[in-house]
Amino acid sequence: MDDEYYMNLAIKEAKKAADIDEVPVGAVIVDKANDVIGYGYNCPISSNDPTSHAEINAMRMASRALNNYRLIDTTLYVTIEPCIMCMGAIIHARIKRVVFGAKDPKWGAAGSLYTMADDKRLNHHPEIVSGICKEKTKQLIKSFFINKRSN
Repeated sequence: MDDEYYMNLAIKEAKKAADIDEVPVGAVIVDKANDVIGYGYNCPISSNDPTSHAEINAMRMASRALNNYRLIDTTLYVTIEPCIMCMGAIIHARIKRVVFGAKDPKWGAAGSLYTMADDKRLNHHPEIVSGICKEKTKQLIKSFFINKRSN
């Protein structure tokens, strides 16, 4: 599996969020045949939905594609480390791997602030891979907030 290839697809999704003035986070979900079965970007503001994070939107699409709320043997690619809400959904969905770009020291639940995947009290432990296209993903977020502050 080419992690950089799929992360670049997630980056394209993140740019869609930036285009509508949402925090630029994008995600794609790939099945065991390496087919993209879900994708999404952040849009909680424009959709008036606090759960409308990139990961959640991608999981909703992937679940419809599989006709199953369990996303077994899938990999989620996301530009920024998932938050607590998204990691909870990832664990419930039984996603096998989570691959992300930049860490999120303020909200990250895959190693930065919390490490939910390693919590032995939970019944599923996705593999976590970080730092794929780290500089590109970090720059997307950084540029967005620098631009926001200057306006």
